[in-house]
Amino acid sequence: MITTETPEHTALRQAVAALGNRHGRDHDREALWREAGKLGYLGVNLPEQYGGGGRGITELSIVLEELGAAGCPLLMLVVSPAICGTVIARFGTEEQKRRWLPGLADGTRTMAFGITEPDAGSNSHRITTTARRDGTDWLLTGRKVFISGVDIADATLVVGRTEDARTGRLKPCLFIVPRDAPGFERRRIDMELHAEEKQFELTLDDVRLPAGALVGDEDAGLLQLFAGLNPERVMTAAFGIGMGRYALARAVEYARERTVWKTPIGAHQAIAHPLAQAHIDLELARLMMREAARLYDAGDDAGAGEAANMAKYAAGEACVRAVDQAVHTLGGNGLTREFGLASLITAARVSRIAPVSREMILNYVSHQTLGLPKSY
Repeated sequence: MITTETPEHTALRQAVAALGNRHGRDHDREALWREAGKLGYLGVNLPEQYGGGGRGITELSIVLEELGAAGCPLLMLVVSPAICGTVIARFGTEEQKRRWLPGLADGTRTMAFGITEPDAGSNSHRITTTARRDGTDWLLTGRKVFISGVDIADATLVVGRTEDARTGRLKPCLFIVPRDAPGFERRRIDMELHAEEKQFELTLDDVRLPAGALVGDEDAGLLQLFAGLNPERVMTAAFGIGMGRYALARAVEYARERTVWKTPIGAHQAIAHPLAQAHIDLELARLMMREAARLYDAGDDAGAGEAANMAKYAAGEACVRAVDQAVHTLGGNGLTREFGLASLITAARVSRIAPVSREMILNYVSHQTLGLPKSY
């Protein structure tokens, strides 16, 4: 592993790796979540005064990567502390911080994130979920799709839109919606992808929320939204890198031991070189992920946006290639339940597709970074 990490980061990485290895591929998600919370890993990025570790997305990405490398990634780390916790910590009211952050930090409370819509896809500017005032309350109406972990979350941070009184245009705003709010319904989506965290379609039918459900400033929606989306991309990169490392490690172990014609198959360049290339790709993706996390933690939202998108793209591609090569290295064994790689074939695609497609990232880089004409 190539690293210029601080001793503190190295120690964190080793401690989380030990936790992950104790639980392993056949882990109990709830048990792992509880232990990670008690050890302070879930809220390492949240403010100390609210029970967190006082560090940043850099440290939280280390936690997720190492759990993934041990075969037990926690998807809700991307959602609950990284997106929701970050947004509330940066923009929430004092009451919202006191109510939610301690629980998000120790894992006793979780929060889902609702942004994707059936007709909006990756275009957050086309969100149609709307919020309108009714006295001091808000009424929230709309639909969301592919929302992770709603069934285990205490609330969902929903991205809606309110009308600007000056222009009449809709602008994004974020609302905390309790899971038992009247009019807030969920329907589980039947996924072929096997994952502990299930996917849901949400329906909000005039969900009445108090004024205190609005997070932050009504006029600063985009700033607040992307304050959560940049950590989401960094953490998705960590998810993919961890998964790729897990698959690669299984393949390397197999290539060292599997002997054909009196020679370990790892001695053959047709096996060794693709695995070496997978390792290089994962290391390059990790370097970009670390840079994105560093920029975000330093308060450079614009720089972090560019780097986080690149990191997410690089990690998704590296993850898919690493998993594919690992399965190919094991041959028929790569498709058996015993070796635990076959399910990753589908799971690895998630790091390419969500939370934003690779094509939209290429659009972003070509337009924002290279200055090419916008195609959409």
